[in-house]
Amino acid sequence: MIVKHFEISKKTLAKFDLYLFYGKNEGLQNEIIKHKFILNFSGKIEKYDETEFIQNYDDIVNSILNKSFFDKEKIFIISRTTDKSLKLIENLKEINLDEIKIIFRSGALEKKSKLRSLFEKEKNLALTAFYQDNARDLTNIAFEFLNKNNIKLSREAVNLLVNRASGERKNLKTELEKIYNYSLSNKNVSLENVLKLSNLAENHAVNELADSYFLKNKKNIAKILNENNYSNEDCVLIIRTLLGKSKKLRVIIEENIEIRNIDRVISNFKPPIFWRDKENVKKQANSWDLNDLKEVIYKINDLELSVKTNSNQSLNLVSDFVINC
Repeated sequence: MIVKHFEISKKTLAKFDLYLFYGKNEGLQNEIIKHKFILNFSGKIEKYDETEFIQNYDDIVNSILNKSFFDKEKIFIISRTTDKSLKLIENLKEINLDEIKIIFRSGALEKKSKLRSLFEKEKNLALTAFYQDNARDLTNIAFEFLNKNNIKLSREAVNLLVNRASGERKNLKTELEKIYNYSLSNKNVSLENVLKLSNLAENHAVNELADSYFLKNKKNIAKILNENNYSNEDCVLIIRTLLGKSKKLRVIIEENIEIRNIDRVISNFKPPIFWRDKENVKKQANSWDLNDLKEVIYKINDLELSVKTNSNQSLNLVSDFVINC
């Protein structure tokens, strides 16, 4: 059954136990899970990706069936869910989950997806789409935050943040928090301050490295790696830059498949692509197959997890990844 994200409430939570959240707006998914499910929740929260869910399925079911009085409230969050989990989910919907909620998270799902179809047709399952924020959505989020915290920021500075957030509200909110912290001791926040504060500001070496990856230019990638001594923090920024560019590129390729006019797609893209980047973006879009790009996005997410758990190897992990474009 289709449930829109703004319809999720206590009444909804009482009605559904199994949820499928899908779509490109990961930031909004995070907000809904945090504020509608986790906030004021005192029970246990368990998180798995799809591979772990499949491998540990029997243990998960046993913990549901044999829950104790003190362990009856649980939330399971399963990330990167695909049709591979379909049969297991069909089995789960036959179990009395009682006070247990299970949220399956996914990226974009095509209409022909069997998983999406299952949640859409079944009245006791909740299907919620999270579409990517457009420039107006992000601008509204920015001004709402600034007004709430009594921060004065020029329209030009807000537009800069929105343009560089790559359609991701979580990127935008991270930068707004930095501006808020800066404003506590500085009443006036200028465009120059925003540029200095923001990780989204142009970092030539990082951006050139990411562009070279999507251009499959191994020679330039090797040159950039040799010329720069990247820190662990730089490696995280590289990964997030790769992820932001890959998601933008995926949207461009998907739209071009429909209208078959890459110049028009790039010209009409929101937020606008800077004029000096348009030729590179065009070359990148023509260099990638959509399915290959989707696989790369999964691999970039895996890379971030590996870097976070093996920070002493972050540069080696990132270097190996980009050089094998």
